[in-house]
This record gives sequence, C-alpha cells and structure tokens, in this order.
Amino acid sequence: MCGIVGYIGNKDAKDVLLNGIKRLEYRGYDSSGIAFIEKGILRYEKTVGEVKELEKKCNGNTINANMGIVHSRWATHGAPTVENAHPHVDCHGEIAIVHNGIIENYDYLTTYLTEKGHIFKSQTDTEVLVHLIEENFIDCIEEAVMNAVKMIEGTYGIAVISTKDPGKIVAARKESPLIIGIGNREYFITSDVSALLEHTRNVIYLDNHEIAIVTQDNYEIKTIENIPTYKTVEEIIWNIDMIEKAGFQHFMLKEIHEQPQALQKLMRGRIDGDKGSIKLGGLTNCEKDLLAVKRIVIVACGTSWHAGLVGEYMLEELVRIPVEVEYASEFRYRNPVLEKDTLVMAISQSGETADTLAAMREAKSKGSGVVSLCNVVGSSIAREADAGIYLHIGPEIGVASTKAFTAQVAALYLFALHMLLLKERKHPRLMEMINKIKSIPDKIQIILDKEDEIRNIAEIYKDKDHALYLGRGYNYPVALEGALKLKEISYIHAEGYPAAEMKHGPIALIDKNMPVIVIAIKDSTYGKIVNNIEEVKSRKGKVIAIATEGDELIKEKVDHVFYIPETLNVLTPLLSVIPLQLLAYHIAVMRGCNVDKPRNLAKSVTVE
Repeated sequence: MCGIVGYIGNKDAKDVLLNGIKRLEYRGYDSSGIAFIEKGILRYEKTVGEVKELEKKCNGNTINANMGIVHSRWATHGAPTVENAHPHVDCHGEIAIVHNGIIENYDYLTTYLTEKGHIFKSQTDTEVLVHLIEENFIDCIEEAVMNAVKMIEGTYGIAVISTKDPGKIVAARKESPLIIGIGNREYFITSDVSALLEHTRNVIYLDNHEIAIVTQDNYEIKTIENIPTYKTVEEIIWNIDMIEKAGFQHFMLKEIHEQPQALQKLMRGRIDGDKGSIKLGGLTNCEKDLLAVKRIVIVACGTSWHAGLVGEYMLEELVRIPVEVEYASEFRYRNPVLEKDTLVMAISQSGETADTLAAMREAKSKGSGVVSLCNVVGSSIAREADAGIYLHIGPEIGVASTKAFTAQVAALYLFALHMLLLKERKHPRLMEMINKIKSIPDKIQIILDKEDEIRNIAEIYKDKDHALYLGRGYNYPVALEGALKLKEISYIHAEGYPAAEMKHGPIALIDKNMPVIVIAIKDSTYGKIVNNIEEVKSRKGKVIAIATEGDELIKEKVDHVFYIPETLNVLTPLLSVIPLQLLAYHIAVMRGCNVDKPRNLAKSVTVE
C-alpha cells in the first residue's frame, strides 16, 4: 500500500527512481509523482493512473539530477487526482515530501496552518506535513522535520527534499516502514526492499521515531529528539531474480507454481527425519515459556487469518491446547482477556500489516508473549515479537496471496509438531507426520501438472456472477480462502461457508446459475458433505468437487471433479487450496482482469 523511493548518488536519479517505483507497483496504487532538485530548482511531476503515465511525463522533459524522491499513492484522504498525488510542496515550491501513513489530526493542523497564511492545494492529510516543515524551517531541513513530526498524531513514513538545504534527503518513520539502502557513494530510501535489489542488498531498517539524513557521501540516523543512534547494516537474502516473472504471464501464476519449491525451502534445516525432530531456530530461546502456554490466540487479517484458522484445528488436535483466531482489527479494540500463560501468535506475510502490528502491541502491553510468523526478514512484526518463525519463501509480488498461505499453514504444522515434542518428547505417529509433510511438495506438483483440467472448468464458469464455496473441518478455512481468491482477482461475488451452515441461509441462493465448489475429501466428515452435495443438486445447483484421488463415488454426484492426492487429514489444506487458486486465476484471466494488481487492493495494508 503506497510506495516510496528516494535516491541520492552518482547515477541519473530519474531512471533509478522510476525503475524503483515500478518494482513497487504490486503494492497497489492509483496515482504517482516524482520530485527532483536540479541546479538548485525543485521540479516535480504528478499523474493519475499507472506509473507508465508518470514515465511518459518525465521522458518528455530534460532532467539532469542526481537526487530525488518518488511515490505511488493508494488514496485514503481525497480522491485519486493529480492535486492529491504526492509529492506535496510548500507554499514557495522549495520543499517536497512523499508520505505513507495517515495523519489523524490533520483537520486541526490545517486550521492552525491556514491561520498562519499557508495555502492548501489538495484534500489530503499529507499536505499538512510539508507546510509544518515549512513553518518550522530555520536553516536545517532535518531539524524542521523533527519539529514537524512531533506535532503529528498518526503514522508516517516520509522522505523530504528541499532547495533551502540541498544535497540531502531526510527520511522519518513512525509505524510505516522505511529502509535505507547503502551502495557505493549512493544511498536509497524505500518502503520496500524490492525497489533497491538491483542496486544493493545492504540495508538499515529505521525504527519508530527515527530520522535519517542522507547525502551522497554519508548517512546519519537520529531520534526525533536529535539523539544519534547506532544501526546495524543488514544483508537482504532476496535477489533480483526473485522479483521477476521468469517467463510466467503473471506473478500470481509464478507464485502458484513456486509452491513446491517454497515449501521445500521452508522445511529445509527444520526437519530431521532420522532423529524425528523439529528445529525452529527462532523459538530456541523461549522453549521454557512455550511449555507453560495454556492458551493460544492467533491474530491476523485476510489470507493470514484463514491460515490461522487451519492452525487452530492443527494445534487443538495435535497439541490439545485451546486456540482462538481473531481478526487483528477487532482484537485491538475489544480489551481482550489475556493471561500470562496465553501466547499470542501474529501472522502476516509482509510483517507490516498495521492492524496485526497494533494487535501484537496490545497483547504485549497486557503481558502476553508474542510469536510472529512472517515472510519478510527485518519487518516490524518480526522485530517486535518476542520470538518468531520466518517463512523463507522469497518475495510474494502478486497482491492475491498464494504461496504465503501454504507456507503459513506448513509453518503452523511444524510449530504444532514442535509444541507436541516439547510436551511429550516422543509421539508414536511422529515419523509418519514428518514424512507426510515432506511428501507434500511432490503432491502439489502432481496437482499443478493437471492445470489444464482446472482451466477447462474455468472456461465454463467464467461468466457467472456468484459462487459458493463449501468445506468442513480442516477444509472450511480453505473454502473461505478459495472464495476470497475468486472475489479478489475476478470480481465475482463469492462466499465461503462450513458446508453444514448452507442450510441456515445460503441454500436460498442455490439455482441452476449458482456454481458451488465443494471440498469433499475422504475424511470423517465425508458422508456429511456428500449429503450437502445432494442438497445442492436437488436444487439444480452446479457442483465442482475437489476430491481425494480414487473416489469414484463422487463422480456420480457432481458436475465436475478434480482429484488431489491422499494425505493426512491435517495436511489436506496444503493440497485442496491449489486447484482453488488456479480456478480463481484462470477465471480472472479469461475475464480480462488485472490479476497481479486487482482494483482497490494493496499488497501490504500499512494503514488502518
């Protein structure tokens, strides 16, 4: 959600900035803008729509600058217009700012600044920041920024340049991520490491209430109270190849097909099949605390919340610990009851999800231990948790999450086995459970090799306006996830339900035009879900079944069946979700939708 890139160095700033912001298009945006200081003059361009429109504007002008800032905006305050696009500039055209986050007291500050003679040109909350900096400027831009942000209530990740104090970029952060990239006599500022991987993998993560002053020759990090801080330079483990499409039509399709390799990476070094042990390095120092846990609360949003639901089933069945799964956005506002022996698990692909981060902080303030489950090393949630598990699956660029979901489910399974071993040391079925998870990547590949079957089903149902997804047990969360994928990228209205709940309302929707996708795996609920299928068919509904390989009975009862390999009941979500991802993808492509950047959505929701 929104993107920031800043550059100062010995290259053409225009090319570096535009290439960098294009790397962040996957995050979701509706306008963009760029600012340079060239020969002592502040120049900027803004546009609505895709970054390529900004690129056209810039290519039409002669620009020769070695520093600048660029931004892609996802509208919050004010419609997507040129006036509301970033950068915003002060009254005299001498200061430019780009901003991620929300300024909550902008109404008060607008009145305050207007009374002092400042003229506003947009409907955004961000514009108050540049006027505050202008109001506080004496002779040093970083001091003006420090004083300005002290007046702010809300969140911010900002980058500022000024002709009044040229040759530097000032960046500041509160809740919204900012990263400093360190090159050879060049420096980068970004909200997402994808923007700088082609230039450097050495970075510094800004913490809350920190400010960076970056010149071509050096950088300095301080608190907003002007106290210098020491920061460790860290190395990004991702590389540029990981954020390319590698011959696939879309990032989403690439990431669907990466899932066998992603799960192998996640498990590498963590499973010892010979010894029958699970090693989760991020939990090594808290095993005594984990043994004392009597209750687990999982907080997450969207797809991560669905993974958490699968984790609830896993942990309660395998470890016999009560688990609750909460929407992070609700958890943080309802004064939850948390005891010392309650563990809170925060799940987020990006590690920057604002609601999940706030829920985690709420839990810590009440004395609960927090374990994070994230993909992005160095992310806010990962750094603030007491302990954590990294997915290590490489960047996920497609807005609709796919490989992160299966990786989160697999990581939750390893966590459940780890907890089981802490409590029991040995388990009679441990080797079977380990071998079954190790076989999952090959079984996913078997499903991917039958992609044409899903494509053919997609062709039949691509023009439908509604769809219903049904599942039971472990596959109820998968039904929710399948419905979410379809609505996210194809804009078809879809809902997921526990199959038995169909009779309590949704059955009213069933007719010959309603496709119903049923996950009918051979497990303890199989007979019940076959009954649900009969109820749909008796009302002329069209049924697509995801079934266990070898189940011939199901063929007689449904319109279409897609088979997945057999595995342990607890692991079926890792297989049953794959055809649903492919179905959503192919329907969206056939409908002409922008699969990687669906409308109104952002990859990382960093504002409330």
